[in-house]
Amino acid sequence: MAKHRLILATLAVLALGSCARKELADADIVALDAVALRAEIVAGRLSALRVTQAYLHRIAELDDSGPMLSAVIELNPDAEAIARRLDEQLARGAPGPLHGVPVLIKANIDTADRMATSAGSLALAEHHARADADVVAKLRAAGAVILGKTNLSEWANFRSTRSTSGWSSLGGQTRNPYVLERNPCGSSSGSAVAVAARLAPLAVGTETDGSIVCPAGVNGVVGIKPTIGTVSQRGIVPIAHSQDTAGPLARTVADAQMLLDVLAEPGPEAAAPATVEGLRIGVVRDFRGAGRDEAVEASFSAALRRLEAAGVVLVDPVMAAPGAEVANAERVILFAEFKEDLDAYLRGVQNGPRTLEGLIEFNDANAATVMPYFAQEMLIAAREGAGTAEPRYTDALALVAVQRSVLAEVFTERDVVALVAPVNGRAWRTDYAAGDGPNVGSSRMAAITGFPSIAVPSELVGELPVGIAFIGRPQDEARLFAIAAAFERARGPFPEPAFLPTIAD
Repeated sequence: MAKHRLILATLAVLALGSCARKELADADIVALDAVALRAEIVAGRLSALRVTQAYLHRIAELDDSGPMLSAVIELNPDAEAIARRLDEQLARGAPGPLHGVPVLIKANIDTADRMATSAGSLALAEHHARADADVVAKLRAAGAVILGKTNLSEWANFRSTRSTSGWSSLGGQTRNPYVLERNPCGSSSGSAVAVAARLAPLAVGTETDGSIVCPAGVNGVVGIKPTIGTVSQRGIVPIAHSQDTAGPLARTVADAQMLLDVLAEPGPEAAAPATVEGLRIGVVRDFRGAGRDEAVEASFSAALRRLEAAGVVLVDPVMAAPGAEVANAERVILFAEFKEDLDAYLRGVQNGPRTLEGLIEFNDANAATVMPYFAQEMLIAAREGAGTAEPRYTDALALVAVQRSVLAEVFTERDVVALVAPVNGRAWRTDYAAGDGPNVGSSRMAAITGFPSIAVPSELVGELPVGIAFIGRPQDEARLFAIAAAFERARGPFPEPAFLPTIAD
């Protein structure tokens, strides 16, 4: 499979550069979190070029060889040149909030450079955007080094009901760094795996329903699904405008907050609480898969005890998960909006399909390579389904609006500032015949309503990460950050990936 890598050139540069500077070894550099890394660069103790080279070397060692994680679908051939310019600029002016910090971005996000915006599909392998997505423009303005693009579930997991998360026809199968045979969840699988394996300190993912928070939980990193509208979606391959958002993936809550501060559109900023002492948090007990896995339930109970130790007041139980009728409404909305939103995006493609119909035809013509494991029934269903002008769509929107009000009332009636639930269960084995396995999840509450959610790693259960999600009111990310950071402190350091080949059930 095409990888678009510059590995030999990268290793040659690293070999030459290693003689020039001896400040820190690669392992020491990639061990720094993003906040500390920027501080070292701004203070002049590390150069942006040296940091970029360390991460390129790490990608060569772990993504293309060794455990072969396949998290990075394409490296930026201009990454080192960008880093050199940032080093030159540092002496002349004030550094940006991400000055010199490498960032990987999901391959469904436009960059006006030599990298493709493929959505993981061979159909868009040669699609080069004419302009940066708004989030990319913000990253460049903040001084980030765009290191490359990450693999994903092809078309953001909106191709087949029997898809395998983390697989794309262009990038192959992304592997969970904790246990390689286990699935990384999708669709922002490459972004989460890259951060977990320290292939980059920060990454950008996208979510429609679970595609940031599930990979974050399964791969042991922090993921933020912001309030809908907080982050611009211009220049991102869409699923549905009413639920799509980009968001950060990072190793720590502070790193994730630093990245969201850059990505977010200007707007009112809520003040973070000085302390979480006495804050009331509702414990969601009707999340998807509740009671299915005793080990996950025990882990959730341990997480709740950590929250109480941090001074939080738990309101238990709270029933807040949407019912089947709302889930069906979501499906109607996603199919209707995908049909029109994707066509609008593809009209700007020069090298590749220009319509949803053209994409379906490409996949049929290249079925052996594009569809070796699963088909494209979701693309076909979207083509043949209701549009946004039809009553089924408007009725579904009305039902979702009711659900949004219901969730808001839960916060008011139970007098809570946030909700907490498991974000994921243990990662399932990647199995192309069976597709994605059953799992625990709580993403739909925030996804359908547009409320913000932060996934934070909790602990390892049988060598596999599980996490918890904090869900807040719209535009209340500052409070969620404070709660998530308090939990992170109570939890302590999270175990690094072990790259185990397999484990017993």
